[in-house]
Amino acid sequence: MIAFLTSSPCLESGALNPANGLVEELRAALPNPCAGLFACSSPDDPAATDRFAAAMRESFEAAGFRFSRWDILDHRTQDAAAGLIRGAELVVLAGGHVPTQNRFFAEIGLRALLEGYPGAILGISAGSMNSAERVYAHPELPGEAVDPAYRRFLPGLGLTEVMLLPHVQSWRYDSLDGLRLIEDIAVPDSVGRCFYAVPDGSWLYLREGRQELRGEAWRIADGRMEQVCREGESLIL
Repeated sequence: MIAFLTSSPCLESGALNPANGLVEELRAALPNPCAGLFACSSPDDPAATDRFAAAMRESFEAAGFRFSRWDILDHRTQDAAAGLIRGAELVVLAGGHVPTQNRFFAEIGLRALLEGYPGAILGISAGSMNSAERVYAHPELPGEAVDPAYRRFLPGLGLTEVMLLPHVQSWRYDSLDGLRLIEDIAVPDSVGRCFYAVPDGSWLYLREGRQELRGEAWRIADGRMEQVCREGESLIL
């Protein structure tokens, strides 16, 4: 298995983002044509899932990738999940609301279905976060930061021990429920733990037991935040 765990694999234009070698590595990893499977984040919103899946396919095709099939995994197709994964050469784990996607992945037993999977995985935002052994689902929606019942740590797919925080460029200085997302939420939650905050264009590369950050990244650990990698650089974890 090869995995590309991104903040976002695309530019604002919708084109695949070549930053830090992503497109080059995807070309090397994927057959052309390729059998693709899009695993959703909102299993009960088929219209949104179909739009997101179509946009992702278009991004790949505009970069010269071709697909022999492009299936969608949500509540409409969950009973066929095992066969869909066996037939896929690329599994895309969609972005969205982390806890919602996490519940769906647990419901269909995706972790077990991916055991021994020989193809490539592309994580997008929530999909990348849910790839971890232990997922840090930092609060995103109003009310979550102050809800004592909100679970910030969830069991994930177990592809990596690394807990990613995507889109840091857009929320680093933001607040939620009166709390600063970095100083008042992520930093205190990092005591005894380690997170890696990455902007769009940065990603985590998993291959043959190797874990490599590509591009800008900040380590948030034991109550401290520091930059550990810069654009164009890489860091073996």
